[in-house]
Amino acid sequence: MVKPRIAITAGDPAGIGPEIAAKAAADPRVLAVCEPVVFGAPAKATFAPGVLSADAGRAAYDTICSAVREAQAGRIAAIATAPVNKLAFARAGLPWKGHTDLLAHLTGSARVAMMFWSERLKVVLATVHVPLAEVPKLVTADLLSGVIDLSARELPRFGVPSPRLALAGLNPHAGEEGLLGEEDVRVLRPAIDAARARGIDVSGPHPADTVFVRAARGEFDAVIACYHDQGLIPVKLLAFGESVNVTLGLPIIRTSVDHGTAFDIAGKGVADASSMITATLLAARLAART
Repeated sequence: MVKPRIAITAGDPAGIGPEIAAKAAADPRVLAVCEPVVFGAPAKATFAPGVLSADAGRAAYDTICSAVREAQAGRIAAIATAPVNKLAFARAGLPWKGHTDLLAHLTGSARVAMMFWSERLKVVLATVHVPLAEVPKLVTADLLSGVIDLSARELPRFGVPSPRLALAGLNPHAGEEGLLGEEDVRVLRPAIDAARARGIDVSGPHPADTVFVRAARGEFDAVIACYHDQGLIPVKLLAFGESVNVTLGLPIIRTSVDHGTAFDIAGKGVADASSMITATLLAARLAART
């Protein structure tokens, strides 16, 4: 049986990405299920560990572009990415905030979403790297409809044939019927009703302080969170180092780690590669199903 070729991109070369990429590529569990191919900065290029720079941001960008081209050409089956640094991207003059929007641009994908996958809890983010003050105006019925539809369509790839989705409320207690905020009644509830009319099993809006517990106990297959920290605090609390960042809606398979560039320990040889290994294993598993 031919093993799928999985690209492991090394991310920001000044962070822990090169270290964890190399560790993942050499891990026996990874080698048992795929042929890992590491994409990194040119060997002649040097970057000081832990030092933020435009050059490192550009090198990370170039690495991602190379891996995407190989995936689009069919020469690799999936991409597992080490972390990039958003400020390094900005200093390099790149307009993207990270992998998700960059990959959408490179592949021409109109609707994508970030999902954090773990055995215990799966969370899809409606909004990602935006200021908290902007979230209420960004969480529109159109946005939620797209994320709900995308989640329902993509989750079967992860072994969930009939996804049970839950939408977390935007406000405390899901707005308490408008007492604590009107968005849950005015925007979220109609989006849920419309999705249910399309045949999607989605409920809510549920109070965010309990919906993740209910999902972790098996009541829901995935939770759609309205904003970044609402969704990532619970999943990282339950499964940090074991969860995987997956981009939904791409024509290629992309998984990633659940942490950042960790400049403070870069170059010290002490980085934990467990999330990179898990991301690569999931990429191989998804590639085997296509």
